[in-house]
Amino acid sequence: MNKNSSEKMYYSISEVAQMTGLEAYVLRYWEKEFSMLKPKKNRGGNRVYTRKDIELVNRIKHLRHIEKLTIEGTRTKLSMRRPSETKSNAIRSGRAKTLIGQIRKDVKDLLKLFP
Repeated sequence: MNKNSSEKMYYSISEVAQMTGLEAYVLRYWEKEFSMLKPKKNRGGNRVYTRKDIELVNRIKHLRHIEKLTIEGTRTKLSMRRPSETKSNAIRSGRAKTLIGQIRKDVKDLLKLFP
């Protein structure tokens, strides 16, 4: 059995937008600007994001909004080879932000149930 049986394998662009605090158009724009961000599309042509995609979105968001890098600077930093310790810290940070975003989305969904 999975660590968390309620964990989804794929997320829609609106779910990812809600989890990350970004607008859907920003996600679509970043998909064009960052070649490593390539969410798959389902049969209907809708984007479906994996946990890894969401972690990358959170990493890009951190570089753009917290470190204040340009698109080019973010692209360069993402493509640079990092020492494994720094890379694992970045991965853990991305996972933590993804989990926090999922919890935030779940709480908002629960709050909708109560008037």
